[in-house]
Amino acid sequence: MKKEGEALEDQVLEEIRRKIVKSYLETIFLAELRKNEPLSAYELIDVVHSKFGFKFSSGTVYTLLYSMERKHLLMGEAAENKRVYRLTQKGKETIDTILDSREELWEFTKTIF
Repeated sequence: MKKEGEALEDQVLEEIRRKIVKSYLETIFLAELRKNEPLSAYELIDVVHSKFGFKFSSGTVYTLLYSMERKHLLMGEAAENKRVYRLTQKGKETIDTILDSREELWEFTKTIF
């Protein structure tokens, strides 16, 4: 049985991890679509769940995907009774820039702690 302090620590860390994943969902979606397109919203939800252990609501995901479409990062299209998403040229360039800047972004992130 865990002590009270250990349980609180686990809870705090879990909450921080969830917030980090949620704040990076757009980048996660871009990276996943770069590897495996097209993907549906539910497939993206499953990828996040299997990779990070968090399940986000379809409302959260669809809102983000719609926002990404408005920013011209991806485009949605109907396929086999569902909507699937593909990267646009801007989306490909965006994720490539992010991936090329990983070290710089990691160094920036470390300044938080």
